[in-house]
Amino acid sequence: MGTLEQLDQQVTLAINGSHSLFWDNVMLLMTETYAWSLAFACLLVIIFKNNSLRQALIILAAIALLLVVTDQICSSWVKPMVARWRPTQDPFLMYDIDVVNGRRGGKFGFFSGHASNTFSQAMFITLLLRHTPSTIILYCWALVHTFTRVYLGLHYLGDVLVGALVGSALGLLFHAIYAWVSRRVGNPPLISAQFTTTGYLRIDLNIFVAVNILNYLVLLIFAMAKGI
Repeated sequence: MGTLEQLDQQVTLAINGSHSLFWDNVMLLMTETYAWSLAFACLLVIIFKNNSLRQALIILAAIALLLVVTDQICSSWVKPMVARWRPTQDPFLMYDIDVVNGRRGGKFGFFSGHASNTFSQAMFITLLLRHTPSTIILYCWALVHTFTRVYLGLHYLGDVLVGALVGSALGLLFHAIYAWVSRRVGNPPLISAQFTTTGYLRIDLNIFVAVNILNYLVLLIFAMAKGI
């Protein structure tokens, strides 16, 4: 365990910070949930457009409950029980960490709530949509969002890896529950070349992918503007 922990610390230190104002700004922006508002709004429109009102509300309820459960397991149970310091708070490592914009986070960091939340949502939504380009863009979002936590020194690599695994498992579980409920109260999906196997218009999901790419470009432009 000692060797694993040392390796975790070494890899984290290698990833943490770049001494580049531009990349610091990029990571600070991309780690914030509100930075992805454009993509979230697009997804919300797609869910309501491609489902009955009742079905859309069931989906949103499942997503909200998944977020609450994932966050509570992480913040209210595991973090206080394990009590592993964040790198920025670790007395033995905190002075070696490149702290960006004075951001140190809370006391404990195992496992990462950001990683578990993003991967739980990525898993649930990709299973919901069944659209390969959307799957790629959602997992890119989860990976980027998670990477920022290590870059900023707010988590060890091990924190985010465990968080990603826990989140993925919870996303899979919640989708199985949602699918069971949906079969009993929802509408059967429309199946044709225009739709995914779960009834979502492919053209809508292609727009979702494009909006996500646009979201990245907007964040990069904001990061460059902040560095001027």
